[in-house]
Amino acid sequence: MPKDEISKLSFEEALARLENLVRELEAGKIKLDDAVSSYEQAVSLKKLCEKKLNDAKLKIEKIETSKNGSKNLTPLDNTDAND
Repeated sequence: MPKDEISKLSFEEALARLENLVRELEAGKIKLDDAVSSYEQAVSLKKLCEKKLNDAKLKIEKIETSKNGSKNLTPLDNTDAND
């Protein structure tokens, strides 16, 4: 699967494809060239899943700066109405 097609997958689709590739690689019944190609595709799928998870995490947290200047992530559902 080309990288441009991978980037269009939903998180769930990418995760399912990644799980299938891992099972195939663990079975060890594919040719070396196919295994290398599958590994490269799995890396791309893993990166996409990580990006989508991180993007989702950022949407549900807010960054707060304390009085001493340190940054803290706070879940959005814990915010006060005065923020």
